[in-house]
Amino acid sequence: MDFDLPEETRALQDMVRDFAAKEIAPHAAQWSENEMFPAKVFTKLGELGLMGMLVPEEYGGAGSDTVTYVAVMEELGAADQSIASSWNAHSTIATLPLLAYGTEEQKRRWLTPLAKGEAIGAFGLTEPEAGSDAAGITTSARRADGGWVINGTKMFITNAGTEISQGVTLLAVTGRDEDGRKRYATFYVPTGTPGYTAGRKLKKLGWHAMDTRELVFEDCWIPEDHLIGEEGGGLRQFLSVLDKGRISVAALGLSLARTALTLAVKHATERHQFGRPLSAFQAVAHKIADIGTEVEAARCMVYRAAWLADRGRPYSTAAAMAKLYASEVANRAASQAVQIHGGYGYVRESEISRFYADAKILEIGEGTNEIQRDVIARALVKQA
Repeated sequence: MDFDLPEETRALQDMVRDFAAKEIAPHAAQWSENEMFPAKVFTKLGELGLMGMLVPEEYGGAGSDTVTYVAVMEELGAADQSIASSWNAHSTIATLPLLAYGTEEQKRRWLTPLAKGEAIGAFGLTEPEAGSDAAGITTSARRADGGWVINGTKMFITNAGTEISQGVTLLAVTGRDEDGRKRYATFYVPTGTPGYTAGRKLKKLGWHAMDTRELVFEDCWIPEDHLIGEEGGGLRQFLSVLDKGRISVAALGLSLARTALTLAVKHATERHQFGRPLSAFQAVAHKIADIGTEVEAARCMVYRAAWLADRGRPYSTAAAMAKLYASEVANRAASQAVQIHGGYGYVRESEISRFYADAKILEIGEGTNEIQRDVIARALVKQA
């Protein structure tokens, strides 16, 4: 067993760490406070070849493996979770359906600009009445005038309303089979298409610098060539790319927990009470020990899931386990770090408060942890 990252991956990780220290970390608090989406950061990430890491070079991407992607995510997420989360949504669920199921022309037209970082991508699945129940969506698409007319509403959609948003890949119901089962399809709707409106930016508990909105489609007509993959296979297509997204969210959790540990140790060694640093008190030292142990356990799970994916081996269960564990570790680590900071951790000017606010969504997004437990349990029972 070799736990060392390849030399090229380590070099890229070092480069991203330096970039994040100079271009993200110094401004992250201000972006969060002002709820500002920093488009220029993503343009710079594109110039570094990081906006299409999982996309082959022939379509403008870097053709990186999943382990390298996770290593980069660690550094972006350690600097700011909003930036890393927006980058993750763009890099996985917004682009991978186009890569996996798009025609050659669709890949050249939409995937390549996304992979080069000329624009940012979004994916529309969740609706006001459909979240974990992906099959419960009601947004519809019907054939009309040589194309499709889309009606419905999507909710909590990332990256759709920014100044560099190119469009949204979305899932819609196209009808029913003879047995009454819904049929689904995936479509690409470019920004500015008549009938497609991005609502106001939602005010969230965390991830303040991320662009999150409601999307409304009212008799939105798109040409036939905006259908991605085969009609009827949309839900299956979405589920097929979901596991990579779960690994990504697990990496987000790992990065947050790592930062919480760093901030906790820094405060515990610098802050003195009763004539001693906080780290000299066993109650505080044990919290640090627990956070550090769980961070290392999470790291092993996240990188193992990525390693399995890169080797073409089954990794769905490993991805679900990594997402479940790393997201809960992130929440525990952030909470304990705030406790170590005391009152300083509860004011918004403190760095740990921002990460604390960002932690909770990791247990909800990309499949709630309740759903992850269902996925894991089914797999384990099936193996028995």
